[in-house]
Amino acid sequence: MEPLFLENLIKIGAAVLVGGIVGAEREYQDKAAGFRTIILITLGSTLFTIFSLSMDAGFTQTRIAANIVTGIGFLGAGAIVRDGGRIAGLTTAATIWLSAALGMGIGAGQIYFVLAATALTLLVLLVFPQIERRIDKIREARSYRIVLNSSDFKTVDKVQSTIDECELRVFEHHQTKTEKSIISSWKTIGAPKNHEKFVLKMLKDKAVKELDY
Repeated sequence: MEPLFLENLIKIGAAVLVGGIVGAEREYQDKAAGFRTIILITLGSTLFTIFSLSMDAGFTQTRIAANIVTGIGFLGAGAIVRDGGRIAGLTTAATIWLSAALGMGIGAGQIYFVLAATALTLLVLLVFPQIERRIDKIREARSYRIVLNSSDFKTVDKVQSTIDECELRVFEHHQTKTEKSIISSWKTIGAPKNHEKFVLKMLKDKAVKELDY
């Protein structure tokens, strides 16, 4: 068996292993890009890099590497969707992008470095969400839509006062007036307990016709 052939077999085996490790975590989290997808992305990037190394050492190799990055960017963009008022899929898109980088590293022969990077990737995907949850307990962003009677301008000021009283910070506020209603949209940041306090006050306020958040 030729040494080069054996080396390439080790590379594609490492690509399947690394892609499988990252993909298993994504599959466990029930994400759009799961076990097989991440493996195929990592393996494909490895193969493109291996093939590029057999071409001329100049412009062709760098062009193929650049096109891998561009192509994966389009694939990752497909994983990003709008979920209500929030953007979902950013972590999945970043994982797709990272998996391609790991595959390129394997194809270039940096297997041990890629394994170390894979360990760090798992640390970010498995441990860091716990830190995110701790942060979410300290602060949370919420959007409120409050509908009032069209003649009830004083209640709009009262809502603002209640927001301040509940120690919520407003970073965006819009108002729309129709013949029958005043519709106010508030985007706020604050502690979850302060959000609940504000919601309770709005639910008890008889001047509030509708409350969505």
